[in-house]
Amino acid sequence: MSDGDFGVDVERRGDVAWVVLRNPARRNAVRLEMWEAIPDVVGGLAADAGVRVVVLRGAGTEAFASGADISEFATRRADPASARAYERTTARAFDALLACPKPLVAMLRGACVGGGLAIAACADLRVAADDVKLALPPARLGLGYHYAGVARLVALVGPSTTAEMLFTARTYDAEEALRLGLVNRVVPAADLEAFTAAYVADIAANAPLTLRAGKRAIAETLRDPAERDLAGVAALVDACFASADYAEGVRAFCEKRRPVFRGA
Repeated sequence: MSDGDFGVDVERRGDVAWVVLRNPARRNAVRLEMWEAIPDVVGGLAADAGVRVVVLRGAGTEAFASGADISEFATRRADPASARAYERTTARAFDALLACPKPLVAMLRGACVGGGLAIAACADLRVAADDVKLALPPARLGLGYHYAGVARLVALVGPSTTAEMLFTARTYDAEEALRLGLVNRVVPAADLEAFTAAYVADIAANAPLTLRAGKRAIAETLRDPAERDLAGVAALVDACFASADYAEGVRAFCEKRRPVFRGA
């Protein structure tokens, strides 16, 4: 989805799809239409057999996303009813990101604030430039922060750090974010895109069925034990052993060469 001023764009680079949050006038702040577009964009890529890895990024170099577009709050989140409707829309976007069966990597630089950080937290991995600034500012806006977002942060960095982020609304730099586990890697801003491209290329070269099974197993560990679909995980593991990729992986290992995986 895109238009001349803002949008959620897709750039294909071989077997990697780059999803670009674009709203340059507001440092890629996420407008309602952008939240609405995310499920279809991500769903399409999830269904595309030619895509092995999805990367989330902001347009340009100034920001990943500076949050939800606050200029819409007076009309889109003016009262509890409209705020709930807005939250249902954002929840669908988050759910789509979390449901993507393929590795999802967020490339972060500049501002990664509020809704932008919430989007990044839905990724499996986060690669950050050394100029990144991360913050959750709801306490300075009087907003109630939704449970699902709190739960994702607790799973990512633990309850104490989540409490500090929410209670203080302070900004974290790249070094702090790496130490706390908010990001996986930090690289110089000038090297960020090249590093990320190489990072995801390595992921894309690995066995897609193995990645899918591993991602599903990780997701199940975060669910209530009574609700975990361990049979579903086991079926994905069985699919790996029944695949031509498994035979190729063993053969390549014995032949001391890099395997060529087909995802089947």
